[in-house]
Order: sequence, then C-alpha cells, then structure tokens
Amino acid sequence: MARTQRKEEILRSELPPTLPLMALRSTIVYPLGTIAVQMGAPENLSIIRGNDEAGLIVGLLVATGDHDEPINADAFVGRVGVAARVHERINLPGDTIQITLQGLRRIVVESVVQREPYPVAVIRPAKETPLDPIEGEELMARLVAAAETLAELVDRIPDEVPAILKMNMSDPGRFADLAATNMNLRISEKDEVLQRLDIGDRIRFVLGRLEREVARARVMEDIKRQTEVKIEQHQREFYLRQQLRAIQAELGEADPGEKDAIDILKKIEEAQLPEKAAHEARRETERLRMLSPASSEYQVIRTYLDWLLSLPWTTTSGADTITLPKVQEALDAKHYGLSEAKERIREYLAVRQLRGGDPHGPILCFVGPPGTGKTSLGEAIASSIGRAFYRISVGGVRDEAEVRGHRRTYVGAMPGLLLQALRRVAVKDPVLMIDEIDKMTSGGMAGDPTAAMLEVLDPSQNHGFVDHYVNLPFDLSQVLFICTANNLFDIPAPLRDRMEVIRIAGYTIEEKVEIAWRYLLPKLFEEHGITDKELQFTDEVLGFISSGYSREAGLRGFSRNISAIMRKRALRKAEGEEGAWVVDMAKAEELLGIPRYAREEAEKEPEVGAVTGLAWTATGGDLMIIEALKMPGTGRLIVTGQLGDVMRESVDAAYSYVRSRAKQLEIDEKMFREFDLHIHLPAGAVPKDGPSAGITVTLAIASALSERPVRRDLAMTGEVTLRGKVLEIGGVKEKMMAAYRAGLREVILPKMNEKDLRDVPDEMRANMAFTFASTMDEVFRLALLQPAAAGPADQPSAPPDEREAAARTVAVERPAVGAAAPNEALWRQ
Repeated sequence: MARTQRKEEILRSELPPTLPLMALRSTIVYPLGTIAVQMGAPENLSIIRGNDEAGLIVGLLVATGDHDEPINADAFVGRVGVAARVHERINLPGDTIQITLQGLRRIVVESVVQREPYPVAVIRPAKETPLDPIEGEELMARLVAAAETLAELVDRIPDEVPAILKMNMSDPGRFADLAATNMNLRISEKDEVLQRLDIGDRIRFVLGRLEREVARARVMEDIKRQTEVKIEQHQREFYLRQQLRAIQAELGEADPGEKDAIDILKKIEEAQLPEKAAHEARRETERLRMLSPASSEYQVIRTYLDWLLSLPWTTTSGADTITLPKVQEALDAKHYGLSEAKERIREYLAVRQLRGGDPHGPILCFVGPPGTGKTSLGEAIASSIGRAFYRISVGGVRDEAEVRGHRRTYVGAMPGLLLQALRRVAVKDPVLMIDEIDKMTSGGMAGDPTAAMLEVLDPSQNHGFVDHYVNLPFDLSQVLFICTANNLFDIPAPLRDRMEVIRIAGYTIEEKVEIAWRYLLPKLFEEHGITDKELQFTDEVLGFISSGYSREAGLRGFSRNISAIMRKRALRKAEGEEGAWVVDMAKAEELLGIPRYAREEAEKEPEVGAVTGLAWTATGGDLMIIEALKMPGTGRLIVTGQLGDVMRESVDAAYSYVRSRAKQLEIDEKMFREFDLHIHLPAGAVPKDGPSAGITVTLAIASALSERPVRRDLAMTGEVTLRGKVLEIGGVKEKMMAAYRAGLREVILPKMNEKDLRDVPDEMRANMAFTFASTMDEVFRLALLQPAAAGPADQPSAPPDEREAAARTVAVERPAVGAAAPNEALWRQ
C-alpha cells in the first residue's frame, strides 16, 4: 500500500515548466525507476555543478552518435524524455561525478530556450494512450512466458525478472518499462520503448524483441548441445579406442591402424617399386602409423598409398616381339585402302622391332577428316602387337592439371589422365591413343595443357615424367603414343615437331562401296536385326547414296544413310511384311528423300566469270565456285564471302596482274575505269583464307572483264604472284579427292606440285587428267574459251598442239559421278 502511495506521489508531483536537458548515450531510466550514472560530458557536468540544491529535476533524453560529438539540443525538440530527480552526488577521479537518478514521468520537449552552458527546454507532461484490458492481459501473459523462457536459456537474465513482471501486471505501462529495463535491450531499442506513448504499442514492441531473442537463444542452445554431444562422442570414442588397444595389447593382437600399416608395408615389398617410389611409400606409411583412422589426413595418405601401389611400375604386356605379317593382317582386317598410312605404320613398327623395342623415335599422329578410321587404326595396331589399348580424349581440355595431375594439398586431388589410364590398363607399355589433340585449349588461367604434353610426347624426356599428385618420376618411354587430329594447323608448332604425321585424306566413292560390302553392311545387318536376303543393294546404288546423300571424306554420313534404309526395312519386318527389298536409285530416293547433292555442277555449260576452284578443309577437300561480275561504276573492286587477309591480298594481286595483261587478254582499258568488279566466294558464313585460290580468282577476273567463258569441266588450284607465276600449294591429295567425288576428271595444278601426284590413289591417277602449269598465261590458254559469237563454246582458245606444249597432261576423262556443294572451306597453302 505504501508503495502505491509513493507511486501516486511521484506521478502527481508538479514539474517546472522548464528543465535542464541531460543527454545520456548508453542508458536511460524509465518513470519510477532508479539508476546510478557516471557523468563526464561537459554539458552534464555543468548542470550538476551549476545546481547544487537538493532534489534537482532534470530532463533525460537519449543522444545518438559518439561520446566525443557535441550535443545538438535542437534535435531533442518534439522527442519524448523522462523527468528525473537527482538524489546523490559522488565526485570521482578523472573529472567524473556519479549521480543517482529517479525517474518521475515521461515528458515531451516543446522548445529549447537556452543552449549554453547547458541546454534548457520548455517541457510538458506526456499523455499516454491506455490499453484495452483484455488485449493487455493476453500481451502481458505472452511477455511473461517469453521472459521465463529467456531466463532459462540465457544466463545473463536473472531468474527474478519474470516474478517482478508478474507483480506489475496491474500497471501495463510500468510493466513494459520494467521488461525493457531488465531484458538487456540495446540503447536504441530502449529509446524506442521510451518514445511509444501508446501502451499497447509499447508492450507489443518489447514482446517482439523478446520473442526474437528467445528464438536466437534456442538456436544457440541447440548448437551448444550438438557441439557438446560431438565432443562427448569423440571423447568416448577415444576412451574406448584406448581401452581396445590395451585389451589387444594384453591379447597380443595389433590395433587396426597398425595392422593396415603392416599390410601396406608387405604390399610395398611385393610390388617391387623403384627405389625412390618404395622409399616414399615407406615414409608415408610411417606417417600413417602416427595418425588416428578417424583423421582426415589418414584418408589422404591412405588414398595416396593406394595410387602408388596400383600403378604398373614394372608390369609389362609380355609381348616383346613385333610380327610385321601379323600387323599387316590386323590392319587389313579392319581397314580397306589407306595403303600409305598402313605402309608408314609398318615402317614405324619395323624400326622399333629392329632396335629391340627401343622407344626413341617420333610419335605417330594420324591427321584426317572425321570418320576416316583414325581411332580404329590405333586399336588395330594394339591388337597386332599384343598390347593393351586405351583411348584418352583430350578434346576441350583446358587445365594443365588434367595432364599433370593436382597437387595433394587440394581437396579431392588425383593424378592426371595419363596415370589414370595406366592404372586402368595395369601395364606400363600399352598403346595410348591421345584423341583429338588439336582440340586442346592452349593457354589460360589454368595453365597450358599443350605445353604439358611436350614432355609426355618426347621420348627423350618422358622416361622421368613427374605427375603433381604422385610427385615421383614415372617411366612413360615404353608407352606407344598415337595421336589423332582433324586439323594439323591447330596443334602448336613445338608439339607438332615431336610427331610423325600420317595423313589420311579420306575415301573415294569406289573405296566407300568396297568398304560397305566388306565391313559396313555385315555390321549394320546384325545391328538392325535383318539379313542380306531381306534387303539387297548394288554397287550402283551404294555409289549413288555416297555421292548424292553423304558426300564427305569419311564414312559416318554414308553409314547413317544406309542405317536409315535398314531401319525402314526393320519397321516393315516388325509389322509382318515378308519378302526382299531390292534397293535401286528410285527406291533410295523414296526412302531417303531428294538427294542433297545434285548431279549438275560438273555438267554445266561454260560461263563468264564462274570458275571451279578446290579448297582444303579440316574435314577433307571440297569444291568452291568463285564468281566475278562487272557492272557500270568507277573502277572499284568489291570482295565478299568472309575472306581472310591473305586471300584478300591474293585478290588484289590477281586484279593487278589481269590489268597488266589487259592487251593480251583483249580487255579494253576503259573496263578498269568505267566498270566495278565484284568478286564473291559463296558460302558467305564460312571463313576462308589462304593463297591457293590465286589462279582461280585471276581466271574469274579475266573472264568477267574479257567476257570470255571459262571451261566448267575442270577444276584448278594454285597460288599466283604479281608477275603471273603459279606457285606450289598444299593439300593436293584432299583437293584431288574432292574433284574426283564431284565428277570432275581434269584438274590444273602448279608445276611444282607434280611431285605430290604420287600421294594420289592409283585409281584416281588412272581416271583423271592432271595439267601442270607454271604461269597464268598457260592457265588462260587452257581454261578461257573464245566468246560465244566467235566460235563453238566448248573449244579452248588455243590449238591442241599449243595446249600440249604449254602443260603436261596425264590420264583420261570419265563420266561425272556428281557435283560438290560448298561446304566449310578454308583455303590453305
């Protein structure tokens, strides 16, 4: 009762209209509360020292900012504070005074009337909004429950706080102030409680903060409990493990960790590792003995030892001799044609045989279009010499660690592709095929894998190859490396220098037909569940499928088209249809649709400004029609078709040469001033570059300006100089095969490429005419015809005897088989 009377006296006490403002930064006192505060701020000290009378009443407000910042009294206008009475004053060292403050009631600052030496403000009592009794009881009950839970979970909350709150539930405003005082809220949150004059909002704000603290405390308690459980579990396991060791020692048994170490040491002795590898393995085993099996380092060392023991340090295939007849038999069993490649392989293996298996020598690299049998050649070599075969695809590899392995410091580290392959084949002398080596990404943030391959493919260095993971020299010199690539120019020069390149240009139509009879058809019949009695082909239709639907250097498209026909026959068989299908050309068109490549290119009439050229691509040779067109203008030269710099320069040189020979070609000089010339290479989306289209472009320009048609029954390739000399080019074999597949049987080549004719298959040499020219004048005489009005369009401008004197021609013509459609072309010298 006395306490209630005391409370009423405090709340009824009259407040002066103006009060000195005392700013607090770290705490606040609510009405009816008492607190001891140490004052050190100059403004607050001025208030205390300037008012010595007992019972001094001041206005308390919460100030923001650092302690060293001056107080801005104007910022307090309109804010809610607390009128408090100063009871005790104690002087402390360091110009500090400790005072006891008793909160009286909330006030609102109206205005500031004095700023120096301390602020004085006009105030008025704050009017609080009462709370609905029913809602108030529910909110206060929730707040008491949250306080009880928090007191159980958090040590810093006294256990008496919930009881104190329950004793003050009759006064909701005082209840909220007590909860804010005892729940260790931040000063900003306490100030928020002070500012809320609506008692319901005040209780809800405090309740929200308490419930948030309860949720956080529960999470912390769960984490603490789980941590303690784990610690207790580890301690228990350690204790039990020590007991187990003691029991095993009494029984004369070794502990599991020691037993593993003994087993590993026994395996090291049995594996007959090289001296350095054995020493490292024993050293790592001793480290393993010192670790607990539950340690993460234990598993890292154990994995490393497993890798050391699983590598074939001394294990070989057992087949030391190379039998050349067996090699020839194995190569012929899976591949038709490719006589040059087979001969080179036999030569390579013969050298190894004569040198007693000495590995020193170049690395074989099969270069050719897709689908020409490069990978299967490697398999045939491995089976013929009795060695294990493994293919490593390095297409798209862009990290050096893929070749050399990762260092053991990384999580999940493992050896590179090479040691992984050797572990799988379990011998140190397999045939490893490094497939698509031209597709490796050179350079970058992860290192250059092509540079790492230099050591691997160098027989003078790879006897001591060091993988980053194993970190020990491993002998790769007995491995027979075979690489494959589609484009030799994409392989870096230092790596290319270590290889013996064997080019596989592709197959002629006749070879594809023979391969179909020997290999493809038996295999595809078995795969599709039909027999050769239910589906029958002829040589003619197989050639038609090859030239009309899958004109390519390899066999994949050809095989897909035959498979498409077989699937349709298998469907009819599954539906119950009996009898045999005899596939002729009409049936092939019915099943496969209209041919992709029409038979018209090589049979066209001669045209002005259209010349058939030959291109080298990564997928084999191809035909490219070069077009030239003149039109009224100012003498401009327009070049289109996505050409590279070298090819554009070749066009400029060709234009200059034709202009210098205008008189001999009977071209009026005004043609170069009053007409524009447009040179276009179709398939504009395909990049083209290189100088080997020189004579083709020159002939097209001369034809367009002289209005003389060009023979379309021949193709040509060659670089031209500014003086009209025809220079040597590359890719002769691929280009001749492209012309042959397109049905062209006469080709103009540079005189200096006459030596390359021996690389062309015998069948093509016997059925094609090759003309070798050394100057552009000879090309003009061979390919340019007289204007239509001057005579028959199908006769050359030079007489036959002059043509024979200008160039050398061998072989005869055959009927056209089909014509080429422009494919992805890249002119190369």
